Amino acid sequence: MSQNSSAEPVLLPTDQELVLKVIPMPGDCNPNGDIFGGWVMAQVDLAGSVVPGRYTKGRMATVAVNEFVFKQPVRVGDILSFFSKVHRIGRTSITVKIEVYAERHFKQGVYAKVTEALLTYVAIDEHGQPREIPKD
Repeated sequence: MSQNSSAEPVLLPTDQELVLKVIPMPGDCNPNGDIFGGWVMAQVDLAGSVVPGRYTKGRMATVAVNEFVFKQPVRVGDILSFFSKVHRIGRTSITVKIEVYAERHFKQGVYAKVTEALLTYVAIDEHGQPREIPKD
């Protein structure tokens, strides 16, 4: 993970959908003052489920974290923007790419990419078994 807080600012993606914005709070910090990776992972899972929900039209479950990369630390007060897009649609599953950008609380309007992930969700029936994703 790069600790370089002076990394070049980036532009927000235009080919993905903004699915979540959140500000981490002091209770989400480790003793070093950085936000827990597990907290970020939970937010990514929430954000990642938005787009597949449109396709599954019912229950679904996270079945795989295919990739998860922490690029820079997240700090208290950063405004996090979670962007998502479909990576692949299968018979019962959907894989999405999620990118997380931090608007640093001391530099609003300047963004840094802090996390990217690839998660797979599977459509499930009332018994928790995989079901086909509707074609319509």
